[in-house]
Amino acid sequence: MADLRFRSNSTSPKPVAQKATDGYSPLSTPAPRTHLLTRLLYTSSAILSILCLAYVSRQEPTPLPDAYALCSRSGAHIYTVDPHYPRAQCMVVQGSHIVDVGAIDEVHRRWESSILAIEAAIKRAHPKPRLATRFIESGSIVVPGISDSHAHMLEYGASRLIPLESARSAKAATALVRRFISSDEDIKKDPLKFVEGWGWDHTKWAGREFPTAADLDSDPLVRQHRVVLEAKDGHAIWVNSRVLEEISPLPESVDGGVIVRDASGKPTGVFLDNAQFLVTVPPPTYRDLEKRFQLVVEDAVSHGLTSIHDAGFDPRSLEFFKSLAEQEKLPIRIYGMTHFDENAEYWGDQIKPIIGAANGRFTARSVKIFGDGALRSGGAALHEAYADNPSTRGFMRIDQQVLTTTIHKFLRDGWQTNVHAVGDRANTLVLDAFESALQGINVTALRPRLEHAQIITQSDMRRLVKLGVIASVQPTHAISDMYFAEDRLGPERVKSLYAFRDIIDHGARFTLGSDAPVEDLNPLSGFFAAVTRLAPDGTSPHGPGGWQRLTREEALKGMTLDPAWASFNENTLGSITPGKRADFVVLSKNIMTIPEREILSTKVLATAIDGRPAYGHL
Repeated sequence: MADLRFRSNSTSPKPVAQKATDGYSPLSTPAPRTHLLTRLLYTSSAILSILCLAYVSRQEPTPLPDAYALCSRSGAHIYTVDPHYPRAQCMVVQGSHIVDVGAIDEVHRRWESSILAIEAAIKRAHPKPRLATRFIESGSIVVPGISDSHAHMLEYGASRLIPLESARSAKAATALVRRFISSDEDIKKDPLKFVEGWGWDHTKWAGREFPTAADLDSDPLVRQHRVVLEAKDGHAIWVNSRVLEEISPLPESVDGGVIVRDASGKPTGVFLDNAQFLVTVPPPTYRDLEKRFQLVVEDAVSHGLTSIHDAGFDPRSLEFFKSLAEQEKLPIRIYGMTHFDENAEYWGDQIKPIIGAANGRFTARSVKIFGDGALRSGGAALHEAYADNPSTRGFMRIDQQVLTTTIHKFLRDGWQTNVHAVGDRANTLVLDAFESALQGINVTALRPRLEHAQIITQSDMRRLVKLGVIASVQPTHAISDMYFAEDRLGPERVKSLYAFRDIIDHGARFTLGSDAPVEDLNPLSGFFAAVTRLAPDGTSPHGPGGWQRLTREEALKGMTLDPAWASFNENTLGSITPGKRADFVVLSKNIMTIPEREILSTKVLATAIDGRPAYGHL
């Protein structure tokens, strides 16, 4: 998805050096239940509870105590995603961390033993803090906090303001824009303010033709305002005539982009990929960003998300998130990729990444580079021509030498380097660049990523393993694109699209995301897509059985522990393991065993971050 939150002429963002504020050093290896580590964790937890007991007794009772056990009455319904003990009946939380997992009698016995050990050490009795026990509902399960490895948070918030994805024609989309203009207080106060929206999808309209400025101009109210609407895939924008007039004259062509024109050569109002930068929009105000952020956080935690990898900060959004981190006002974990602008001065050797700010809730240690465009808009770079447009193979958005040099510089300076690559030619060229740049570099320390990896050859899958590059993929793209992808690629080549099974079977690392707002932010939609490769109604244009499916265990790991690895957090997040942060989700149904058709009706009952409910209750 294009990183085009605003199209001013400012330079790329430059993160400011900042030390991690999370001083906790959790263990990377889970301990057996009788291991000294568990006893030490219990002892320290119990000491804290004793010290706080007198204070707590003078306060109003709290709904959830500092230390508690969360258990299932009916057996091991906590899916830990820890290979040492994949399922458990109970987990014990102390403060912001997990301190034990096991059967209910075991965790209570160890808790009591830790109190006795303290009393023996200090040689006098103390009031014993009782380990409160909460039980999940019958039929429900607990899983680790879910991460989205590739989303665009503020764009998602913008998409909620004008629900363009619901429109099934340009006329319907225009009506939604009119409704927004008529109701938005900020637009009423400032009629010159740009009207921005996100999510139109011409592939779902009759004829699948791009919309035009004339479509927007057909409404008198919409025609009066400056209107800039981003496509669902983020690789095209649609503007009205007022905006077209203000940015004219336009160049004849744009490297790595397309100005869509009519038969007479006149611009129609749609700009693809790099051509989008011709449309300059003022950066959003702080109030704009607050409105968008509130919407995305509300939806994220209600869907069980505890962490989001934001796939491309621009200068304004980076400063916004840094401000929230400094004020410790981040209700969710954010792992940021900073957008690379090849026309700006290189900054990777001038500043240091931000790691673990706001008590572990904010990190910006990655750079995001665009290789090619999107399959939906015909910009994905393919080895062979498009089946429905033999005149083109798509295009790369960046020169190959610039790509190789840039990757080398960022890796040399300690940045995780993530490259958007959709088409098979783009993936080959990006892996060529990685292969050259990674010579002599500790790959595990830097963990480069291919963002999307939608069409990838078998030989390049083997190179993923050889080079240690992570495939960051989005299962919901597979079921969203399958209705037009065969037209683009043909009946044989389409079989190599979203080849998740093959990627895993080759031994490559991968991680799952949504690319929201391009697709649904709800991770259960991604889980369903990954394990079925079917549309929500159970159908597929390729037949009743989906291909390249993942197992449920692989899909759950791809949404929990794999994203933790991809963001350097495998020692603190991603599984329900003693010593890790207490991020977890309570689901209304057992998605690991229920019939596939019931997965999408599963509800999130509670989302906990650092042991405290961010959504629902325990």
